[in-house]
Amino acid sequence: MEAKRSVQLRASAENAVEYLPVESRDAIAERLGVPPEFVAKLDANENPYGPPPSVIATLASLTDLHLYPDPDQRRARAALAAYTGAPVERILLGNGSDELIDLLLLVTIEPGDEVIVPVPSFGVYLSRPPLFGARVVTVPRMPNFDLDVDAIEAAVSSRTKLIFLASPNNPTGNLVTPQQLTQILRTGTLVVLDEAYYEFAGQTLQRFADEFDNLVILRTFSKWAGLAGLRIGYGIFPLRLASALWRVKQPFNVSVAAQAAVAAALEDRSWLMQRVMQIRLERGRLYRALRRYPFLTPFPSHGNFILCRIHDGRAHELHAHLLRSAIVVRRYDDEWLRDYLRITVGTPEHTDRILAALDEFR
Repeated sequence: MEAKRSVQLRASAENAVEYLPVESRDAIAERLGVPPEFVAKLDANENPYGPPPSVIATLASLTDLHLYPDPDQRRARAALAAYTGAPVERILLGNGSDELIDLLLLVTIEPGDEVIVPVPSFGVYLSRPPLFGARVVTVPRMPNFDLDVDAIEAAVSSRTKLIFLASPNNPTGNLVTPQQLTQILRTGTLVVLDEAYYEFAGQTLQRFADEFDNLVILRTFSKWAGLAGLRIGYGIFPLRLASALWRVKQPFNVSVAAQAAVAAALEDRSWLMQRVMQIRLERGRLYRALRRYPFLTPFPSHGNFILCRIHDGRAHELHAHLLRSAIVVRRYDDEWLRDYLRITVGTPEHTDRILAALDEFR
């Protein structure tokens, strides 16, 4: 009789630390017993205004959904080349920038390599590298969440393959300066600079990608363009790296709808940038209002979110208080952010609801 064999998992999968995504609006509404439209979903940095009407019309007009998408992403990449000024051959789209992070790890990491992550930052930078056999080296940020560039340099070893940076950084909202980026690039290590929120900052460090061949720029349409549901990320890569990514990516990784939405959104940039400006104005209003409350300290932000330190260990208590009013903000359980909440900048009506709930918190 043949012995039964159990499923064998790789050790990296068996021991993986799961990145916990936020709940969907419908799941939250069902749990709270309220209509979905009543939920103020301010926990995932989604754009409350959504995409331009022209994108909705484009998606509604799609008829060839029985055909596979363009594996070369030609129309979308051409539109991105015009938007960014980067050569089209250096641009690659992914099923969200998360996929591009996985692809970068796939083509660069050997077992035992190291990846440097200044913390706190986006959790995916911490959760994904171990799945490819890498060890994550965390470098704490300064008390104001600025980069400790000297400590990053000191952490670089012969095993270091990647350094993840974000500008603006999620969840702290601060920027990487040109001087900081230059100093880190001069280590010779491949630097992945995530500019997911750069439209809200009004500045980019993309120009350094023309000077240094060890810099990758990642971006997304989830935030500024209101297309989180379509999962559209893109990167500007050194040519040698771009060639490797094309060889290993799934052939049809970006859907027909996503590719059409990229082109349509970039044709309606004026509409999008008007909404970006609205969010930037509302960010200033929310930040000024939050400074009035003695039980929290908000941090200045260049993204579409504001991180707040909640005093006296009451972060989870305040999170629960807001949730009772169907206001959902991001809370954390990790060692760096246990006393913090992150609030997505929403509409003026969202801000009014937050402030009314905070007025009731004692």
